[in-house]
Amino acid sequence: MSQHRIGTARLGEDGPLVGVQGLGCMGMSAFYGDTDEEAARETLEAALDAGVTLFDTADMYGLGANEEFLAPFLREHRDEVTLATKFAIHRLPDGGREIRNDRAYLRQAVEGSLRRLGVDVIDLYYMHRRDPRVPLAESVGAMAELVAEGKVRQLGLSEVTGAELREAYAVHPIAAIQSEWSLFSRDVEASAVGAAAELGVTFVPYSPLGRGFLAGAFQDAGKELSEGDFRRDQPRFTGDNAARNAALLAPVAKVAAAHDATPGQIALAWVQQRAEVHGLPVVPIPGTRKPSRVRENAAATHIVLQEAELAWLEPIAGQVAGDRYADMAGTSASRE
Repeated sequence: MSQHRIGTARLGEDGPLVGVQGLGCMGMSAFYGDTDEEAARETLEAALDAGVTLFDTADMYGLGANEEFLAPFLREHRDEVTLATKFAIHRLPDGGREIRNDRAYLRQAVEGSLRRLGVDVIDLYYMHRRDPRVPLAESVGAMAELVAEGKVRQLGLSEVTGAELREAYAVHPIAAIQSEWSLFSRDVEASAVGAAAELGVTFVPYSPLGRGFLAGAFQDAGKELSEGDFRRDQPRFTGDNAARNAALLAPVAKVAAAHDATPGQIALAWVQQRAEVHGLPVVPIPGTRKPSRVRENAAATHIVLQEAELAWLEPIAGQVAGDRYADMAGTSASRE
C-alpha cells in the first residue's frame, strides 16, 4: 500500500467517488516520443496502489492504440477503476483531423471504444471537442441515448465554455468538464469553472503540469524534445518563448524549496487547491509513464499552500509567452 495514498472526490453530483487525482494515459501510447510499454504498465499499477481510480484515455490517442493498451489492465481491475474516454476528433486519410459531433459518428465511435477497451460500459464518456456545425443539444441528446442504452454511465465535455456547459446540462446532466488548467493556463476561470461550480460538475484539469514545463523539465525546451514529441511544434516550447517561460518558474522553485517538494508537486498542489477557491470538485489528471513520477504526483495531494505562497504564484499565468496550441480552434480560449 502506498504511503502517499490519496483522498477522494465525487464525480458529478450523483456519481462515484474517485481518487482526487487521476491519471492521463495519452503519453503511454503517443505524442511524447518513444514509449516503454512495460514501464507504462507498471505506472498503471502504481497509480492504482496510490489511490488513483480515474484513468483517462481517448479514441484518438495513438489512433486507438491507447485504448487497446489499457484493455489488459481493465480486465484485471475493472471494478476498481473509473474509466474515461472521448470521441470527436476524427483522423482523415491525408493525416489531417476534423471534429465530428454528429450522431452517426458518435455511434460508430462508442462501439469502437468499447471494442478496443474490452468493456461493456464506459464510466465517463467525453465529447473531446465541440463541433459548431452540430447543435450542442443534438450532440448531447445523442450522447444521452448511450446512457439510456447502458453503454455509458456518465457524460463529460472537454474544452467548452460556461455557456456551452449550461446548454448541455439542460439536455442531460454532465458529470465532468475536462480542459487545460494550470499555473500556465487559467482561461477556464473566465466562465467554465464558475458554471461547473454552479451546476455541480466536477472539473478535470488536463496538462496540470503545463505538459512538463511546470515540473522544471525544460530550460531550453526546443533542444530537449525528441523527434516524435508534439511539443516541438507548440508555441510555449519553441524559440524565445521557451526561455521566457522557463524564467517564470522561479517562484515555483521557491515554494517547492519551502515544502521540500519538487516544482511539479507545487504545480499540482496549486491545481488541487482550486477546489477550495472555486467551490467545486477538482480532479487533475497529470500524465506520466514512470511509476516513480506517479508516486511523486500523488504525494502532491497532501501539500497545502499558504496564502503568501499562492500570492507568489498568482501572476505566472498572465506572463506566459505563447498559446497553448499552435492551432487554438476548438479550445475554450478561442471562445471565452
